[in-house]
Amino acid sequence: MPGQKKMMSLRPFFLSVLPPLFGIGLLILIWEIIAVKNTTFPSPWVTLQEAIKIFSDPFYQKGPNDQGIGWNIYASLKRVAVGFGLAAAVGIPLGFLIGRFKFLSGMFNPIISLLKPVSPLAWLPIGLLVFKSAHPAAIWSIFICSIWPMVINTAIGVQRVPQDYMNVARVLNLSEWKIITRILLPSVLPYMLTGVRLAIGTAWLVIVAAEMLTGGVGIGFWVWDEWNNLNVPHIIIAIVVIGMVGLILEQILVAIARAFTYEDVGT
Repeated sequence: MPGQKKMMSLRPFFLSVLPPLFGIGLLILIWEIIAVKNTTFPSPWVTLQEAIKIFSDPFYQKGPNDQGIGWNIYASLKRVAVGFGLAAAVGIPLGFLIGRFKFLSGMFNPIISLLKPVSPLAWLPIGLLVFKSAHPAAIWSIFICSIWPMVINTAIGVQRVPQDYMNVARVLNLSEWKIITRILLPSVLPYMLTGVRLAIGTAWLVIVAAEMLTGGVGIGFWVWDEWNNLNVPHIIIAIVVIGMVGLILEQILVAIARAFTYEDVGT
C-alpha cells in the first residue's frame, strides 16, 4: 500500500535521526534533574542563555588573559596542529623503518614499551625545564602523546604486508624506495590512518589538561579560569565545545580515511 511503502522508505531516516535525539533528550533530562536537586548547578536553560552571550562575540580581546572563547579554541588548535604535525613527521617514517627492519624493531620496541604507558602530562615538567616556556612545553606534550599510536600502527601495518608481495619485489629487483611507495604505502595506509585518528583524539585530550597547568590562552586555561571565577555555566559550555571540536576533528580524519581506503573506517 502507498502509505506503508512511504513509512518503510522513511524508516532509515527515523532510525538515523531519532536515536540521537532521544539520547540528547535523556542527557538534558538528567541535567535538569541534577540542577533541580542542586541549586548551585546551572540548568540547561541558564547554560543556553550564557552560551548565547558567549558566542555573540567569541573573538573579543580585553587583554592577554581576557579573550573570547574563539581565540582560546584557535590557540589550542594551533598547539595541537604543531605538536601533531611534528609527531606525524617523525612517527610515520619511524613506524615504516621499525616494521621494515627487524634490527630497528628490536632496538626501538623496548623503548616504546617503556615510554608509551607514561602519562603525557608527566612529560610537561620536562618540557618546561628544557624549553623554559609554557607554549613549547605544551606542544612537546602533544608531540610525545601523539607519536606512539602512529609509530605502532604504522609498524604493524608494514609487518602485516603479505610476504608474497615482498617476494615479487625481490624477483623484480625493486629499489627500497619503490618497495615503500609501490607496495608498502598502499597496504599500510589503513593502519597508518587508524594511528592518526587515535593520535588526534589523544592530542586534543592532552592539550586541554596541559593548558590548565601552563596557563596563557587556550581552551584548557579558559576552563580553569572560569572555575577560579566559579562560573559553572561557562565550564559546561567549554565541555560541550571541547567535545564538539574533538568530534569534528575525528570526522575530518574519518572522511580522509574513507577517501583513501576501501575499508569501513567509520566504526
